[in-house]
Amino acid sequence: MKVETRLFLWGAPFFVLASVVYGWMTWQQDGVFEPVGTLGIMLVAALVAMVGAYLGMTARRIDARPEDNPDADISEGAGDQGVYAPWSWWPLAIAGAAAIGFLGLAVGWWVLYIGAALGVIALVGWVFEFSRGQHSH
Repeated sequence: MKVETRLFLWGAPFFVLASVVYGWMTWQQDGVFEPVGTLGIMLVAALVAMVGAYLGMTARRIDARPEDNPDADISEGAGDQGVYAPWSWWPLAIAGAAAIGFLGLAVGWWVLYIGAALGVIALVGWVFEFSRGQHSH
């Protein structure tokens, strides 16, 4: 995870610099400082830094992966890569709830509330999928 961590943590100063340059360029062009785009790019820098920090903390807790070793063989990456829910329909339900939620932004706020309620139900179903039925632990 070293490469991913460095990629995101080095991306954060880039976006801060891009935000400063963007703010300066818009001020030079119009004579009026444009705060929305500048703040948006600063928020992207914050999000990139948060992902980088998360990956850095995760990299300290787990063993080194074959991707982190430049002398590793392809066969070292074989095997299970994680636990995935077989035959799960819950991601589709969450996507549908998100689509209804985004539709609510265009149609009306009352539709957004329906999408949020369906999203909570779908998220609870996905989280507790392994607690019941055929795949329960």
